[in-house]
Amino acid sequence: MSQYILDARTAVPHFPGIGRYVSNLAPALTPLLTVGESLTILETPTPSARGDNSMSAPERDRAPRLPGTTVTAPVTPFDIRQQWRIPFLLKRLRADGAALYHSPYYIMPYRTGLPTLLTFYDVIPLKYPQSVPTKARLFFRLAATLALRAADRVAAISNAARSDLFSHFPVPASKVSVTPLAAGPEYRPRTASQANRVRQKYHLPSEFLLYLGINKPHKNLPALIDAYAQIASRHAPPLVIAGAWDNRYPQPKQRAASHQLGDTVRFLGPVDERDMPALYSAATLFVFPSLYEGFGLPVLEAMACGTPVTCSNTASLTEVTGEAALLFDPHATAEIRDALAELIEDGSQRARRAEQGLARAGHYSWQATAAATLQCYRQLLG
Repeated sequence: MSQYILDARTAVPHFPGIGRYVSNLAPALTPLLTVGESLTILETPTPSARGDNSMSAPERDRAPRLPGTTVTAPVTPFDIRQQWRIPFLLKRLRADGAALYHSPYYIMPYRTGLPTLLTFYDVIPLKYPQSVPTKARLFFRLAATLALRAADRVAAISNAARSDLFSHFPVPASKVSVTPLAAGPEYRPRTASQANRVRQKYHLPSEFLLYLGINKPHKNLPALIDAYAQIASRHAPPLVIAGAWDNRYPQPKQRAASHQLGDTVRFLGPVDERDMPALYSAATLFVFPSLYEGFGLPVLEAMACGTPVTCSNTASLTEVTGEAALLFDPHATAEIRDALAELIEDGSQRARRAEQGLARAGHYSWQATAAATLQCYRQLLG
């Protein structure tokens, strides 16, 4: 009997990206299991069990219910006590048939007592140190090093992420597999009425350019705004910047103000995840000027919703989009400007890019991700 333990303590709103990974992976894994295999979900502790303030009760309530047997963890990933309390729990589960532990996060117990798979996403704190405080950068290097040593196998989310991993950590190539991400099944073209409902909810015009993501420095939003400022007077649709906002990085809003762009640049802030597919579908085009991504899930989600995409020509994004997106050098404001203008002015190219994007998004699925992950499990157990 092979009982796989998937640590789902990150499937909460505090971890929007990793949480979506876990929430999509678990349901896709379950149907692929054969006789003698089972999945056990290590879920986040209840507020009373945590004894800390790392996550509010409403966040706990919004954690998705995942398939498989569930076991409540005694501590969160941020609690130092996980270093002995999670291994103690895994030891008890091992007596019941637990064969493998899968951590989707580098802050994890570093002596699990079980064969361990680690999912690895990116090296943003090392490639773009200005995006994180010094202490956080040093902590990332230490914690990631410990996690990579603890892991018997590593699942990178793209070939680019795998290559970056080798550039910054001494990990044997034979230890690392690639298990790409995918857009969830809810990301599909929405009807005109659904798109109109989202436009009305967020007070958006019939045409707009969309960026969806956080405002950290590596996302390169000031360059996007500089580029947009050069075409705004040519009756370009408004630029809508949506997603979580980190107040440590006010530069995008400052740049928009310095260009006196007014309401032609809209900062929506966080968007209800249930509205995201319709928001993508409502956009005239999706633009993603990021300097670096481990994968670039928003680009794939936009393509899956039938939205034409223009994005950076950085490694993981070219890997994800193939020939479907109109690419630009994110370091060259003129290239960003020209790509925006080209898609705005050429309706036939927008239609072609949208069609190519839908086809490209079809190459990725959580079923394929789960199959690749399950292969890692089975290889790890010999």
